[in-house]
Amino acid sequence: MRSSRANLIAMAGVATTTPRPKMWAFAVYRHYWAQIRTSFMWMVVISFVLRLGYMVIAHTYRFKAIGDNFSFGFEMGRIGRSLATGGGFGNPFNGYTGATAWEPPLYPLLIAAVFKLFGIYSQASAFILLTINCIFSALTCIPIFLIAKRCFSDRVAVWSAWTWALLPSIMYWSTRWVWETSLAALLMAVLFWLTLVMEERDGLKRWLTFAVIWGIAALTNPSLLAFLPASGLWIWYQRWKVGKRSLAGIVLASAVFLGCIAPWLIRNYRTFGQVVFLRSNFGAELRIGNGPGANGTWMEYLHPTQNVYEMERYRRMGEMAYVKERKREAIDFIRHDYGRFIGLSLKRFIYYWGGVPRQENLAWVAPMKNALFLLSSALAFWGLARALRRHRPGAWLFFWLILCYPAVYYFVFPHPRYRHPIEPELLILMVYVISEVERKQHRLASIPS
Repeated sequence: MRSSRANLIAMAGVATTTPRPKMWAFAVYRHYWAQIRTSFMWMVVISFVLRLGYMVIAHTYRFKAIGDNFSFGFEMGRIGRSLATGGGFGNPFNGYTGATAWEPPLYPLLIAAVFKLFGIYSQASAFILLTINCIFSALTCIPIFLIAKRCFSDRVAVWSAWTWALLPSIMYWSTRWVWETSLAALLMAVLFWLTLVMEERDGLKRWLTFAVIWGIAALTNPSLLAFLPASGLWIWYQRWKVGKRSLAGIVLASAVFLGCIAPWLIRNYRTFGQVVFLRSNFGAELRIGNGPGANGTWMEYLHPTQNVYEMERYRRMGEMAYVKERKREAIDFIRHDYGRFIGLSLKRFIYYWGGVPRQENLAWVAPMKNALFLLSSALAFWGLARALRRHRPGAWLFFWLILCYPAVYYFVFPHPRYRHPIEPELLILMVYVISEVERKQHRLASIPS
């Protein structure tokens, strides 16, 4: 026992003049923190326990039953209910409206499976689905650590992963929304890391893994595909620089990716008699952001779930004709006044990164939330600029992600949830720039006056 204590004290590097109790406690702290801080198991477990604990204490699994439980999963919840009751992949709103491609298939299928086992719109189903979201969110610590370590340093990796695990604002979407948001963030982080390491990995198995995960991402949240061209070109260019061949891998990955999404595309074609790429609702969403009265935010009152007239149009026309008509209305509005559309798009850019104006019960709450949202974006941009200037590995990949992924929301409408899939990468950039500032201050403080 004495030798063990002596070893711990020696590891801690504490002066022998330190009182023994303090010396022992500090040695134990240093020893175990050194093990825990880089342990994926502890990151994930603590992250999950905090999310689950908050969910239980705040009762976030108790969704309001108003509106026939629509807030429980929204359109995805409705499709899940339809699947669980034998109505097929359809009925995304209120009542029976037939087949749909309004949402991609994977998350509604997960909801349907839970509904089958634990009851439709039951508290048990809500608890299970939010718990699964918490698992997705907790697992995101791992690719965050790997990305930050490869691009910056061990220190940035440790603090990025633990910030994700402990920060309350990160927990919001996994503990309150039955939606694919947390899964999308995990998938994007994994794909970002795979893109970084593919340059040094040979063998068709790596390309196969890359393609399958992209296929899962496409069937979970098609918006993630905005990053696919940049991801693929990055891998090809990095491998080309070191003289590695990529043609066979690219061909295999393309074929496997198409194979992953092909069943859903075939289903859509057979169901609607026309090509529908993954989801059908872009035209309707474009109209909800662009038209008379547009102000750069989501015009919620035009959504079929909020507007009796629009719901009747959707039911009467059918999904494909309805979306086509709404797209035509949006395009006509844009063509009529391009200047206004550009102004609205600029507003949407500001709202995406600075926070969407919201009505809160307390007047000071929304400005404070948006100020913090804007501050986090500013820190991420600062971190990106510093990483590019210092030629950090992967800096340009961060740039392409931030450039490509949000672009569609500048033309449709922004929502705080739409930033979460790239939140892991933004968080890494924030931690990086803060660590650089702290290191600079420490260096200046150490200079003799």
